[in-house]
Amino acid sequence: MKKYVIIAFVAVTGLFSVNAMAQSKVAHINAQALVGSMPEAKKAETDLQTFAQGLEAEGKTMVDEYTKKVKEFDEKAASMTENMKEIKGREIQDTQKRIQDYRDQAEQKVQQKQQELLKPIYDKARKAIEDVAKEKGYGYVIDSSAGLLLVSPTADDLLPAVKAKLGIK
Repeated sequence: MKKYVIIAFVAVTGLFSVNAMAQSKVAHINAQALVGSMPEAKKAETDLQTFAQGLEAEGKTMVDEYTKKVKEFDEKAASMTENMKEIKGREIQDTQKRIQDYRDQAEQKVQQKQQELLKPIYDKARKAIEDVAKEKGYGYVIDSSAGLLLVSPTADDLLPAVKAKLGIK
């Protein structure tokens, strides 16, 4: 008898959980389009480009120095001793390595700056999405930015509502 009560209890509990899951509303939003339309994102993009251009100018100076050394080496190589050629060759290789190291560091700095600039924007967008989903009673919101959402009804697109909440036209 006790076994039948347990089985009945599990069956009733399962029915209620399936019913609760069936009532969860699902919506979608193109989060990338949302972030791209935010004024803060446009300013961050401009700031990032300015930062990257500054790093690029420094790198260009190093490349100009390298080019000058190579040209000088090519012009004077015929009159140099083997020992001098070896020394100048190492100098050129060292300069080339410094340029490569600088490029690697500059790329890392740009990525760090991008994360630093975009994190508050992503946080703001996420908060707005969560607020709108909660207001409209959605249990799940799927990001359709990646293009993996094959079918979605227009009524469940939260992008217009979230843009309105953020004051974006």
